[in-house]
Amino acid sequence: MVKLANEDQAKQKKATRAAYGATLAELAGEGVPVVAVDADLTGSTTTKKLADAGYVDRLFNCGIAEQNMVDVAAGLAVTGHVAFTGSFAVFGTGRAYDQIRNTVCYSNLNVKIAPTHAGISVGPDGGSHQMLEDVSLMRGLPNMRVLVPADYAAARAALRLAAAEPGPVYVRMGRASVPCVYADDVELELGRAYVLREGSDATVVACGVEVEQALKAAEVLAAEGVEVEVIDAFSVKPLDEETVLASAAKTGCVVTAEEHSVMGGLGSAVAETLARKLPTPMEFVGMRDAFGKSGEFEELMAYFDLDADALVEAVKNVMARKQV
Repeated sequence: MVKLANEDQAKQKKATRAAYGATLAELAGEGVPVVAVDADLTGSTTTKKLADAGYVDRLFNCGIAEQNMVDVAAGLAVTGHVAFTGSFAVFGTGRAYDQIRNTVCYSNLNVKIAPTHAGISVGPDGGSHQMLEDVSLMRGLPNMRVLVPADYAAARAALRLAAAEPGPVYVRMGRASVPCVYADDVELELGRAYVLREGSDATVVACGVEVEQALKAAEVLAAEGVEVEVIDAFSVKPLDEETVLASAAKTGCVVTAEEHSVMGGLGSAVAETLARKLPTPMEFVGMRDAFGKSGEFEELMAYFDLDADALVEAVKNVMARKQV
């Protein structure tokens, strides 16, 4: 059983991005040849912590030149380094997509794309900076693995996992502080999904900040006599099909939840699996065909129907369509 946060830890809030620089510094101290390549955002992405820990020669600032950042990381990977790139997700994946595709993935280089400020967690920066299609972009690339951690501890585990795994890995992190789901020293595995709460009436498969929302929704529904199974599919690619299929077979209906477009991300991955192996009624909680808006993170979660209330409604809707 995966280690969850205790009562005291669960009261804490941390941003997933806060794990980035600190974890790279830990890895450097353990002898891992990590380097961080940034695009003039070392404070915001927290890669500055790597230099602050004494590894000044491991941090490369390329300025506002994300395409160049990826190519520099590729060169460092060729020379034996474990190269991480850091920027806001909208720039680190969108602006640099061609380099990620043709330089990193095509050659299967040991580069980790680890942007921060993904999704609507950027809040007041608005739709231009709220990257809601990054998982779709990265998931579609051959050789790329995709990890979407739920909290600080999961982000730390995902970064360590990415460093140990040869080849391209995408780790998605956000700016907003979110409640802790996992114990501080949790260890996660590539290709594994984790059942955080067992249930028999419906399944919610979530990733990222939606994991905590799914657990909150499950508590609300339990008070109404509905038992929801909550799965953290932090490894969006490769997806743990076995765990998803077993839960769907047990409950007979599935809701996916992601702080990302409903097109091409976790929901699509789960739907593709179920369509091939176990057709099951589904509902999708995520961003519809729209850009984000400026606002506070919690306000935007409610505005775009990404919060626990939206999940409660989605579970009720999918259960109404369940074959008895």
